[in-house]
Amino acid sequence: MLTKQNQVDRVIAALGYPYDLVAKLLYGCGLRLFECLQLRVQDVNLEMMMLTVHDGKGKKGRTVPLPQTLRTEIDLQLEQVASVHEADLVAGYAGTSLPTALGVKYKQAAKDLVWQWLFPAKTLTVVPDTGEHRRYHLHESHVQKAIKLAVRQSRLRKRASAHTLRHSYASHLLQAHYDIRTIQELLGHSDVRTTMIYTHTVPSVSLKDAKSPLDL
Repeated sequence: MLTKQNQVDRVIAALGYPYDLVAKLLYGCGLRLFECLQLRVQDVNLEMMMLTVHDGKGKKGRTVPLPQTLRTEIDLQLEQVASVHEADLVAGYAGTSLPTALGVKYKQAAKDLVWQWLFPAKTLTVVPDTGEHRRYHLHESHVQKAIKLAVRQSRLRKRASAHTLRHSYASHLLQAHYDIRTIQELLGHSDVRTTMIYTHTVPSVSLKDAKSPLDL
């Protein structure tokens, strides 16, 4: 658990593109890694500053607020996706990867910009069965390795991973006195008892711990 904001900041600062933006969404929106990497262009609403998560754990969807501080970075990422997509179309690729049923029903959806991944893989992948060239999303292992290296470079005296950023999101909201039910909804937990686990990571304030107003 990264207990302080500056610990999170140190890790993110040590990350390069696009892993830094991935980490900011993991921490800033409380996303699971697979939820973040499976975001598509149409899941981002910059007008409302909202993010729609589809097929989260337990196949549940939810909507979470986007940090205002990320507006410019996400806008630039969407432009980058559009640029990559345009180049792919010129090269004659078969499109992005889609759920089988959706790809069958909507033949052209795979080449539609709104269905492209927010974090596309750096290279095209050849589908063994068909020989088609398709672009998948950034691989989880690449993000995990990047964060592991960033933690080492930050010289933190604790272990941390991509999922640690989600844990820190929940703990820091508790420290900010957010209601446990609100945090449950933002995290996409089916049972509030799962969310309650985070209450054990936030120290309670006793008379001994309470500070004088002069020390605040």
